[in-house]
Amino acid sequence: MYRVRLFATRHSRAFEWIYQRLETLFVALDPVFRRLGYNRVERVVAVPERWVKSFLFDCRMCGQCVLSSTGMACPMNCPKQLRNGPCGGVRPGGYCEVKPQMRCVWTEAWEGASRMKHGDRIAEVLPPVDRRLEGSSAWLRASREKARPEDATTDKARAALARAFPRARALEPSAVPLAEEPARAVNRGEGS
Repeated sequence: MYRVRLFATRHSRAFEWIYQRLETLFVALDPVFRRLGYNRVERVVAVPERWVKSFLFDCRMCGQCVLSSTGMACPMNCPKQLRNGPCGGVRPGGYCEVKPQMRCVWTEAWEGASRMKHGDRIAEVLPPVDRRLEGSSAWLRASREKARPEDATTDKARAALARAFPRARALEPSAVPLAEEPARAVNRGEGS
């Protein structure tokens, strides 16, 4: 997995292009997804998403994917799960302080971002992960957020996060979701 993960960051520009096309397709399919019901579509999409992203990026399925803002390096692979840059313990050569045999995820992220067309997104501060969304489809979440940006939540905490991170929401809508979540997409990490 580690070698494939490094391959993904070395070819981040190609994966950025693929992600943009996939997102465009999912946004176009939003009317179909709404008609079928996102609850039904969630399981169908989340399973292949897990397989693909686990293989390519060693994804942890946090439900709030930010790969296109982090050089195609999943920040959840950081042993400390740092979402906004490296800790102060990066070893010489860019190696991790916790796992010395592994390059720092953020070293890889910066290198991957430097190859991407929109690599400047790495400088954007991202909100913390909402653990209630673990295991759910970030692809569906991003399409919901982009297809209907006017949909708003009644959850005050989520609305406050969206106000606090407007640029992050514009760049990575799944990182700061406002649309109401389908029942199956929430609390997956709690055994449901």
